[in-house]
Amino acid sequence: MDQTPDRLHIAWLGPMPGTAGVSGVATLLLVGLASLGHRVDCFIAGAQEDIPPDLRDSAGLEFICSVPRWDWNRWYSRNDVSAFLTGLRARRASFRRLRAAMATRHYSSDPYDCVYQFSNIEIVGVPGRLTSIPLILHPETHAAGELRWLWTERRIARRCQSWHAWLSVFLMLTARSAIQRRSIQRAALVICISRVFRDHLIKDYGVALAATTVIPNPIDLGRFAHEPKRDVNDPAALLVLGRLAVRKGVDQVVELSRALAARGTRAHITVSGGGGLWSDYTALLDDMDPSVSSYNGAVAESAVPEVLRETDVLVQPSKYEPFALTVAEALAAGVPVVGTSEVGAMEGTSVGIATEIVPVADAGALANAVETLLARLRDDPDAVRLAARRDAERLFAADIVCRRISGALCELVAQSRDRR
Repeated sequence: MDQTPDRLHIAWLGPMPGTAGVSGVATLLLVGLASLGHRVDCFIAGAQEDIPPDLRDSAGLEFICSVPRWDWNRWYSRNDVSAFLTGLRARRASFRRLRAAMATRHYSSDPYDCVYQFSNIEIVGVPGRLTSIPLILHPETHAAGELRWLWTERRIARRCQSWHAWLSVFLMLTARSAIQRRSIQRAALVICISRVFRDHLIKDYGVALAATTVIPNPIDLGRFAHEPKRDVNDPAALLVLGRLAVRKGVDQVVELSRALAARGTRAHITVSGGGGLWSDYTALLDDMDPSVSSYNGAVAESAVPEVLRETDVLVQPSKYEPFALTVAEALAAGVPVVGTSEVGAMEGTSVGIATEIVPVADAGALANAVETLLARLRDDPDAVRLAARRDAERLFAADIVCRRISGALCELVAQSRDRR
């Protein structure tokens, strides 16, 4: 058997790197892989000038860009649903152009060891003839999961959007599910950001268990500072943070507000976030009990650390959630979390200390867990907040995550070479 390589030449496909969200994860992964000695050619559907300057000049990273032919406020982007659909089509066209560039580079004198696609499952940017090297997929969500809850919550959705907009999204997700099921079969390895997400991919798309590995998303721990000596607010500050859309449990937030008001719990729920391009559930928040809750709109990514600094407990009631960066970031800030069993980032956390896990769509259990965690926090805030921070450091530190990914890639490439 050949020796396992420790330096790879990687063709990377993914979203434009940034500072937060999935784009921020992309940045951490690229920097981490390059710091481990890998050379990464990044094929990006975007403009070269939009790449963060520190990444542009980073050793080991090279960027090949194709700008999507798409703009806001045109006839095809005048509403959220059409903007999402046409934007998706424009990005696919860009990835087709990048596909040709990738093939040309691979068949030069410096071929790639593997193709690594981050965030999406559809492989429109991967040359069809590039089958001699392994393809790695590292998705953040899958269309079948979104589709399942779009259908399950169809009556809720009708309160928030027109039937023809809902139908357009339903058809789009149906088509994407079929495409993704075919695409993912080409992958030699699927990096799953949680066990619960892996199980969905196996069930929905027929992915072989042996072709998967579970590695959580990394976060930038340096953005968040926990303050273990801060007193608990009175009333306690509960935060729901993120997109207010299908499968995010917005209806459960409404029920939670009513339950806490009925019990006389000294807590206040602040909902921060906005709707998505193709699903917007903000209208449901009109039904919250105003005596214990409020909605303050979307929060800029740069403001998230400050918002978490004033938060006692994060509530993540999602019904389908492959990861949830908000959970990882809250823990990094020393904020304990109540979340459902479908939230991937809850896996491996210190349940019974810094986290509480409840069943999906059970508002009563959600209220009980909030009260339990608040009682624990009031009793020993230092221990709870320190446990939260340690969970983040143990599970989501970028250097740990990137070393695990690097090890999986090197092992896969070595096995591929042995078979050739």
